[in-house]
Amino acid sequence: MRVPRGTQYLCAHMQVIEIIKDALTAGKTRFTFELLPPLKGDGVAGVFEAIDPLMEFGPAYINVTYHREDVKYVERPGGLLEKRVVRRRPGTVGISAAIMKRYGVEVVPHLICGGLSRYDIEDALIDMDFLGISNVLALRGDNRRGERTFTPQPDGHTYAEELVRQIVDMNNGVFVDGEVEECHHSQFCIGVAGYPEKHAESPNPDADIRALKAKVDAGASYISTQMSFDNRRIFDFIDRCRAAGIDVPIIPGIKPFSTKSQLSLLPQTFHVDLPQDLVAEVEKCRDNRAVRQVGVEWAIQQARELRAAGVPVIHFYTMGKTDNVYNIAKEIF
Repeated sequence: MRVPRGTQYLCAHMQVIEIIKDALTAGKTRFTFELLPPLKGDGVAGVFEAIDPLMEFGPAYINVTYHREDVKYVERPGGLLEKRVVRRRPGTVGISAAIMKRYGVEVVPHLICGGLSRYDIEDALIDMDFLGISNVLALRGDNRRGERTFTPQPDGHTYAEELVRQIVDMNNGVFVDGEVEECHHSQFCIGVAGYPEKHAESPNPDADIRALKAKVDAGASYISTQMSFDNRRIFDFIDRCRAAGIDVPIIPGIKPFSTKSQLSLLPQTFHVDLPQDLVAEVEKCRDNRAVRQVGVEWAIQQARELRAAGVPVIHFYTMGKTDNVYNIAKEIF
């Protein structure tokens, strides 16, 4: 759905599940993309510059990531080291509201278990609700840097399933400290993550699907997948979900390949396999400019096949850079 440049955007405040259903009814695949909040100290200009070109193609919604706290050590007089907790990319809720106000497009802020208590989560959800944000992606989140295993915050959640239940409770007027009489009920549409190539911590694919079903049974309305470069993995994942009784919409995730270093970085960081054909094409490239072109062509091929299969929405991982997604959208949407 192309939108002419200069169009005034109007927001109908739809839940993502309704957007997905409308796409299925229309038989037309739409796209979404994911952005990072600005680094602490930066303004919103860079985020808007990333979004502006893509509005021409009418994105269904925009995801905004949430980042864990980090630890740094500051040397004090006398040589002692002071441990400090810092957030390098705060502002997920604020930048989400700013995007909605500027573009009138639905925004899906991420919310994680890591580093947050149930009270912190409740406060964030209340802020979202006040700002007219009615969609959220519920994630456990990564381990804090340097931790071998995930450690929940005191009075926090260990699993995304628990986070989903808290959001559902709030929709039902039940808060951390109990039910509030005559309260306003939020209406959050909840998405969760799925892993076509298995979550790194799951002992096997069947256990991974059971954990995903638990999140859906807890109240999730749709699944957004981790990036995959192989559509066969995505289609097999969808089939396994359906066989397990998971019947909510599944949104495939694609990341345009962009640098040679990602040959080792992506498998290490996101625990995904890279098809040999893609690896061979990237290895032939003389520089990263050529790699980006290979990445665009590969993603176009993936998107065309997914669209032909009738998926309602395709999600693009951008890492804050959207010029390659623009080139893909120009061909597909």
